[in-house]
Amino acid sequence: MNGKADTLAGLKVLDFSIFMAGPVCSRLLADAGAEVVKVEPFAGDMVRQRPPMRGSMSTYFAQMNCGKRSIVLDLKTREGVEAARALALKADVVLENFKPGVMKRLGLDYETLARANPRLIYCSISGFGQNGPLAARPAYAPVIHAFSGYDLAHMEHQGGEGKPAKTGLFIADVVGALHAQAAILTALLHRERSGKGQYIDVSLLDGMLGLMVYEMQLAQFPRDEPRLLYTPLAARDGFVMIAAISPKNFEALCDALAHPEWKTDSRFSSVKAREQNWDELMRLLEDWTRLHSAQECEDKLLAADVPCSRYRSIGEAMADPHLAARGSLERLGSGDATYLVANPPYQMSQSRTHARPLVPELGEHTDAVLKSWLGLDGAGIAKLRAARAIPAGMPE
Repeated sequence: MNGKADTLAGLKVLDFSIFMAGPVCSRLLADAGAEVVKVEPFAGDMVRQRPPMRGSMSTYFAQMNCGKRSIVLDLKTREGVEAARALALKADVVLENFKPGVMKRLGLDYETLARANPRLIYCSISGFGQNGPLAARPAYAPVIHAFSGYDLAHMEHQGGEGKPAKTGLFIADVVGALHAQAAILTALLHRERSGKGQYIDVSLLDGMLGLMVYEMQLAQFPRDEPRLLYTPLAARDGFVMIAAISPKNFEALCDALAHPEWKTDSRFSSVKAREQNWDELMRLLEDWTRLHSAQECEDKLLAADVPCSRYRSIGEAMADPHLAARGSLERLGSGDATYLVANPPYQMSQSRTHARPLVPELGEHTDAVLKSWLGLDGAGIAKLRAARAIPAGMPE
């Protein structure tokens, strides 16, 4: 692809994670060329059966796990744990998102593995982190949203009435995945300079707190003035967002709407004045947007270089020619069962970073990985199969 390199080619990642935070992280590593081996139980990652489906494939699973190889190991068997340990000793990176303590009970924790593989980078993702009084508390993203204050902060921004919004977007998982990826890449650079691996403890709670930059400061230093909120404005056929933040943006907005007098109006003539009279300004803007379609509002204001957008559905956003021009989406699958997944949100001039077409069937690469990573022959694999550490009849 345009002479770009798979920068992480040759990097071996053993991924024990399931559901979202860990898989999103390891997929980003696979996007940059790492060899990611996903270790699954006999039943597979539970997301494999979650709709939407294309043919026999969950596209929800595919978006988080494309580019990886899949092996099946029963970690309830001694032989399965021994195989996992042997693979970990060949890995550059181990990733897991079990409840704290699980990997230690299996003898697959960082301290145990690092004694034999001191260059190992080991990343654990959990709801509350690996230490502290709440470390063992079970948690998924919706729980972290509630605990972190995010849900109540969001409700306060909507007026503070009723009850917190339902959770459908697992923000804590994706934020945690991005932090985990960054930490792993940082640890790889440290290993390049020092020769030493290290342990990484990623907390979804910490990630959510870091996401709420203004809200954390406001919680410590409350203000009497209301928070400036960017409000959806009703148009004739939808809604539009106008974010005239800078003085230059505001002046352009006044000219575009043929209200130059707003520039000198004492309610709006300074940033502070606009903040204090923000609701009134939004009301005046909505008087104008209601007379036009959302697309007309967008066209008019963008022509004046005022930051704005009509509200689009996810499908509309995915279909926008801008995304096609940037290569923001990758088409996976084949025949009549194709689907789009998101590429990483960054593009690099020398490195190739994109979703890879392989979406592994459950355990598809069990035998192949055991052979290539551990050098096992047919007899060794048969022994694992006899011990029921791997399923019978796995493909090569």
